[in-house]
Amino acid sequence: MPHMLIVDDDLHLRKLILTYAKLEHFQCHEADSTANALALLRKYPFDIIILDVMMPGPDGFKALAHLREFTQTPVIMLTARTEEYDRLLGFHLGADDYVSKPFSPKELMARVNAVLRRTGRKQPKHILQFKGMVIEPGARTVTLDGTPVKLPPKEFDLLLKLAQNEHIVLTREQLLNTVWGFDYYGDTRTVDTHIKSLREHLGSYRSFIETVWGVGYRFEHQRKV
Repeated sequence: MPHMLIVDDDLHLRKLILTYAKLEHFQCHEADSTANALALLRKYPFDIIILDVMMPGPDGFKALAHLREFTQTPVIMLTARTEEYDRLLGFHLGADDYVSKPFSPKELMARVNAVLRRTGRKQPKHILQFKGMVIEPGARTVTLDGTPVKLPPKEFDLLLKLAQNEHIVLTREQLLNTVWGFDYYGDTRTVDTHIKSLREHLGSYRSFIETVWGVGYRFEHQRKV
């Protein structure tokens, strides 16, 4: 399980990143200042750092310069600045990527995984298997008892998100935000409609997707097929 450090003085933004990172099976620590971040970095081995540029006290650039004295852990910087000089300074100090605010959490996680691939760091598990169901995220394929099942893109994304969070109840709002995107303006009925169609495609494996009434859905592969 890859280990992420989220450094930002904005509590709401930290919790937003934390929510999406946990859905991607990251273990996370949070820091609201450069001092707290450096203390955590000396205590735990991290695989990636999300670092805000604008923070009270020493800013993100000073934090990056300091941490590069003792670790080469990949760093993605968050910034509301648009000046080329700031980006060049960040890259000069050792940043691996930049994400401008406001940003899509899904894009941030895509960039996180791209950096992890590029640097050879740990990534979330790629192949998921539950009895006769095999899900391969990279190839975006699903097989049931050895037979390929062709799923529409959103149904595949729904199945993958639920399977990656086995035993955990995901609300309709969480599924809407993570599968359709943070800026999607649809309503939760969209989730119900796609779940119904997904169950039809899964046939006897439909029981793996459990409805938690009034809340959302949960993936339970121990259900009888």
